[in-house]
Amino acid sequence: MMIMFFLLWSAAVLEVCAHLVAKPLPRLRTILATMAMVTGAAAAGALFVYAPNIFSAIFGLLGLYRVFSLARILRRQMHDVYLRKATRRSTEGILLMQAVVLTAWWAWSNWHTTGHATWAAITIVQAVFAATLFLSVVRTLRRTTWPLQKKHYADTELPSITVAIPARDETEDLRQCLQSLIATDYPKLEIIALDDCSQSKRTPEIIRQFAHDGVRFIQGEQPDPSWLPKNQAYDRLVKEASGSLILFCGVDLRFAPHSLRAMVTVMLDRKKDMLCVLPRRSQAAVGRFSLIQAMRYWWELAPPRRQLKRPPVLSSCWMIRKEALHDVGGFAAVRRAIVPEAHFARSVGSTDGYSFLRCTDGLGIESTKSVTEQRQTAIRMRYPQLHRRPGQVAVASLWETTFLLMPFVLAIGGAWLPIGPVAHIASIAASFFLIATYEASVLATRVNTWWFGLIGQPLAVITDLVLIHYSMWRYEFSTVDWKGRNVCVPVMHVIPKLPKVDN
Repeated sequence: MMIMFFLLWSAAVLEVCAHLVAKPLPRLRTILATMAMVTGAAAAGALFVYAPNIFSAIFGLLGLYRVFSLARILRRQMHDVYLRKATRRSTEGILLMQAVVLTAWWAWSNWHTTGHATWAAITIVQAVFAATLFLSVVRTLRRTTWPLQKKHYADTELPSITVAIPARDETEDLRQCLQSLIATDYPKLEIIALDDCSQSKRTPEIIRQFAHDGVRFIQGEQPDPSWLPKNQAYDRLVKEASGSLILFCGVDLRFAPHSLRAMVTVMLDRKKDMLCVLPRRSQAAVGRFSLIQAMRYWWELAPPRRQLKRPPVLSSCWMIRKEALHDVGGFAAVRRAIVPEAHFARSVGSTDGYSFLRCTDGLGIESTKSVTEQRQTAIRMRYPQLHRRPGQVAVASLWETTFLLMPFVLAIGGAWLPIGPVAHIASIAASFFLIATYEASVLATRVNTWWFGLIGQPLAVITDLVLIHYSMWRYEFSTVDWKGRNVCVPVMHVIPKLPKVDN
């Protein structure tokens, strides 16, 4: 046992030394990182073989995230300063979590109790947590219900709106989105569409076809390496916008003629500076299964986000006052952010200037995003949402597994597993609350059929776990493309590679 702890301590020392080695010694840093990876993995594996239990298993899993983090030193695709900073933070976080696991292991070993009592305590905590999520989603759904119109504003009382649409290599979706917008009954409307250097001529042709309907065409510029291309396109659209309100929307959205007037009415009634709308799934997509989008909406509706100072937000449809956008720094303040609107929502929401509402059938805002597009969006967003740290991925994975998956395993296998009747009943109760939470979000967003919502929660969680790790791997060791561009360059400070030159 002492030898294993010596190996673990040696791996930590080697890892720290790898972070301290200066830039002129990259070869030594690589050697130290390799030694730390091998030593740490061997020690964690031996610890599990010597004492196979839940604590040594979690310790070993955390060790895999440490190995993953150190592998970035061998890959060396990021700028050196950012690489050292990122790996050091990951090391500190994961080492701290491993220390917590060892402390919990020691405390559990000295807490003389029966196995049934331990499982009862675990499952009761899971049941309380699941019940809290259910109460949270009920409260969120009530607060985000689209309100009844209290006042009718005359056309002269309404502020001007600019609908800003960035487009790159789009086809029919862009055409249908523009068609729905020009059919709106809003009186003071400007529609601007930016062609973000599309690789084909189809996108600018579609935009120019709507010139006689008032759609203004803007030619985008090649992206600055320090900017996320989409944020740079947004920044250009803001500079071109003349409306006092700016609506940012994706090309997968469809609007009813009265949708914009309804959104502005709510902002005026509530005296808000920013409004984000969760669209309904289009009628054409109803009946299809969408685990990715369902979990995406679940994350915004189920957790008590406002209490955590993380208000719910979606990038597909949000409106903000132009002055308020400038007051919080504009897109220059979030040039590398995958979800820039989250920063704006927190900043504006700190003064109660932000609202998040769900679309109803009467509002008429629908999303037509395909499953393939949902998967690509999830890969692009999930790892940056976890602050681009393997340690955060480890925490999120353990949390989802413990509180969103384990109750189902214990509820189904409780009759055969030695967990005791109290734990079995508590796990069944936790599973019931989790299903009710997921079903409530599914029915509210129409993202799946009601009957699939009753069985889809564990599948959605597993899908989310796979996407989190796949997103992490793509960002760290491969590329993540958005419309043919590698977003790893601005997001992960990756050193861009020059194109190959044919001899």
